[in-house]
Amino acid sequence: MKPVLKTDRISLAALALAAVALGAGLPATSALAGECPADQVTEDGMKPGPMMPKGVTDSVVKTIDLSSKGEAWKGSMLRMRKLVVQPGGIVPWHSHEMRPANILIISGSITEYSSTCKVPILHKKGEVTAEFGHLSHWWKNNGKAPAVLYSSDILSPEMHNDDAAM
Repeated sequence: MKPVLKTDRISLAALALAAVALGAGLPATSALAGECPADQVTEDGMKPGPMMPKGVTDSVVKTIDLSSKGEAWKGSMLRMRKLVVQPGGIVPWHSHEMRPANILIISGSITEYSSTCKVPILHKKGEVTAEFGHLSHWWKNNGKAPAVLYSSDILSPEMHNDDAAM
């Protein structure tokens, strides 16, 4: 039997999260999240932005200990959070290299400033965006209403107490 590598685990986790988010009762007509225009994709997009949150409440809805799924998952956790980002609010610069996530926009809209895109990306109500791999970014609510987001991510054991894991 081939050993499960950490990168295999993250890839499988990202696929699992995508399947859960896309199949969790979303209307069949829901759009995928705003994406970077093909001619704007880059490996050196937006530079690091704000490092501190502003106008954001971040509440853990539920967690699942994944240790029972095998040795490769020992100490890992599946976490779902609700984030409410007020107008002008900021989710600070963070990386998804070791923490795959799916974000579902429940209401409002929010703009992403990504390391993989030369231009800001607008995400609207009903959209889902997958965050994984060599992605670092920050988000800002440039709208006039609060943006409500649900985030599902996988935390490795070393990230359980990482308050910076937005």
